[in-house]
This record gives sequence, C-alpha cells and structure tokens, in this order.
Amino acid sequence: MGARERHIEDLAGSLRARLIERRRTEAAVGHSPATGLSDEVRNLVAEEAALLGGEDRAAVEARIVRDTVGLGPLEDLLADPLVEEVMVNGPQSVYVEREGRIEASGVRFAGEEELRNAIERILAPLGRRIDELSPMVDARLGDGSRVNVVIPPLAIDGPVLSIRRFGAERPGPRKLVEMGTLSPAQSELLEVAVAGRSSVLISGGTGSGKTTLLNALSSFIAPSERVVTIEDAAELRLRQPHVVRLEARPASLEGRGEVTIRRLVRNALRMRPDRIVVGEIRDGAALDMLSAMSSGHDGSLSTVHAGSPEEALRRVETLALMADVALPHAAVRELVAGAIDLVVHQRRERDGRRRVVAVSEVVRIAGGIGTRELYALRGERPCWRTPLPEALAARLAAAAEASPGAGDPLARLEQARRRLRAAAMPPAGDST
Repeated sequence: MGARERHIEDLAGSLRARLIERRRTEAAVGHSPATGLSDEVRNLVAEEAALLGGEDRAAVEARIVRDTVGLGPLEDLLADPLVEEVMVNGPQSVYVEREGRIEASGVRFAGEEELRNAIERILAPLGRRIDELSPMVDARLGDGSRVNVVIPPLAIDGPVLSIRRFGAERPGPRKLVEMGTLSPAQSELLEVAVAGRSSVLISGGTGSGKTTLLNALSSFIAPSERVVTIEDAAELRLRQPHVVRLEARPASLEGRGEVTIRRLVRNALRMRPDRIVVGEIRDGAALDMLSAMSSGHDGSLSTVHAGSPEEALRRVETLALMADVALPHAAVRELVAGAIDLVVHQRRERDGRRRVVAVSEVVRIAGGIGTRELYALRGERPCWRTPLPEALAARLAAAAEASPGAGDPLARLEQARRRLRAAAMPPAGDST
C-alpha cells in the first residue's frame, strides 16, 4: 500500500468515526439525520478535507460509505469477477481463491470491531444472528454465494469468515469441456446416462467443483420432467421449466423450526417428482435418498464428499446407517447397489484445474458392492474401458427408450461408444 492509499485509509477511518459519533449524538436527543448518508459524508469531507484534490476527496467519500454500509475492505475483492472465494482468518489475514489457486489478498481490516461490523452487515439482511450463544452461522446471500462465519470463543484468533461465490451463469457441459473439466467423450457418456435416467453420484473433495458439475449434468434432463432440488443452501440453477427448489432451514435461537434435508427428501416424495436432485448427501438423509432412488425415482443426482468412487460408496453406506433405523448393514449395501448406477469423481489439481478423473459403474460383488472403472486418469494418461459393459449399455438403452424427450437413445448411445473407442487406451480394471 502506497503513502497516498495509506493516507486516504487513515483519513477515511478518522472521518467515519466522527460521522458515527455525530449520528449517535443526534439519535440520543431524538433527532433524525437531516440529510442522507451520501450527502452527509460529502459535507463532512468538504469540511474536514477541503485541501484534498477532487479525486482524493471522492476516494475518501467512497471509502467512508463502503466501510459504513458495505462490507469494508471486502467490497473490492467481491467486485473482482475472478475471485471465487474469500477467506478471512482474522482482521489482518485475508486470502482469496482465483482460478483454483489460494493467495494472500493484501487486504486487511482496521481491527476486530470493523470485521465484526462487516459480518453483521452480511447477516442482518438474512435474518441471522451470531453471538457467543450461537458462534457459528452458515447462510446464503441473494446471489447464491455461501457464507460461513465462526467467532470467538470457537475461533481463537478472531472472527473467521468464508464467502464462496457462484456466478449468475453456471457453466454448462460445453463450457466444462472447453475448460478441461470434462473431455468430449466423458460429456457424451454422461449425457446418455443422465438422459437415460441413470442415477449418478458425484464425489470429490471440498472445492473440487462437485456442485458445478451437478448443475451442468442437470442440463441433460428432459424439459418435460418435474425436478425437485433439495439443498442446505440453494446453489443450483437448473434451466428446466418445471423445477421445484427446496432449501433446508436451521433451528432458531430458541432451538425450534429446524427443517432438515432428510425431512425435505421425505416430503419431496409426495410432490410427484420425476427426479430428485440433492445438492449434497451429508447425514441420515442418505437412507431416504437411496430409498427414493430404489422405488421409482431413478435418474436422481447428488454429490458426496469422498476421495474416490469406492470411498464414495462406503461413505453413503455409513451415512445411511446414521439414520437410526437399525437396518442391517447388508440391507443398506443392497440399497446402495440398487440405487446408484454411476459414480463420477472430480478432483482439484495443484495448479487449480478441476477435472473428472474417474467414472465408475456400481456393480454387485460377492458379499457387497464395488465399482467397475469405465474411465480413470492414471497420471496424465486417460484409460477407458471400451466398449461399455453390455449390462450397462443395455440398461442405458432401455431406460433412455422409456424416457420422454430423450431423442433417439440407441443412436446416441452408439455415438458415445464410438467416441469411447476413439479415445480408448489400455482398459482400466475392476475395483472392489
């Protein structure tokens, strides 16, 4: 930060403190402000900084308004379209993620009070509160961005704020191919699978792009289908005309009014959905989701945190067992095997790229379930199993024929298989 910027910041902070004190004094005697905030700031700067040039005065005014009613130093970061996530680790430590890479921003708050004020301005319009009795908040901004806040005593070094941004336009399958997240052959295979009502589970770590891929795959759902989406924080933007969006609700400060993902999944079954899309499976809702997939709601989509397709299945099993229904483990495994057709695994690389590194078919094996790799990225070498296993090919074709608006499923399936052959390397193996 140069001397000029530092001077503007210090002057703006001093004048803002004076403005707040003036407004408090007026409020104490019952007087309402005679002018709006912008006019009052302009008059204050003209009185106290008349010797500044016009450009510097405008900068001081903008800084005062920003720090008074905006998000303070975060405003400039959130105005940058390349910033995907903002991570505040205390007043003096602010990081951003740009194009998949985390870097220090150079931005800082004047102190913990300024950071707390910014947090309050984020949460107040959402009707959410944060204090020592409720020191953690997870919320969604109007543009779909996710906000997570943790304050002391849980956050030892000061308030911690994370804002994960989502653009107004979500990339579709074609854009993901251009970005290198999907290959053309992968896109073709997944198009046939989703249009053919295969149930697809997307796995990956935090920030690997699971929700973005889920949103893109949803574009393969026929416009004539009724889709119900269920999320903790509404992030999906489906383009079909017949979409019902449901969002979970946390408990109030009194501990009442909570509506969980599990309750929403159960309720969705009464809403005559053709497909159910769950943003992420995290808890006992996995059992209800598996039951729905196994009872006529095939073609459903969801995501789960996992490090591989095999681990994704184990995690779904574990989450289903957390539903307090006391089902035998063997019965849960059978549900998983019958409910999920494909697992798509996505990874964020060290250079920030996000790409699909595995596509696996869910198969029954002796004593449980396993995966059969259709595609795996080994190092930088893509390995395809081609042609598709006959059982999977037949299932896709049969399901697609029964799906309204799916076009010519057999021709599209054959086109996908030709692309797989063209991209084929030595076949990938089975994983149990």
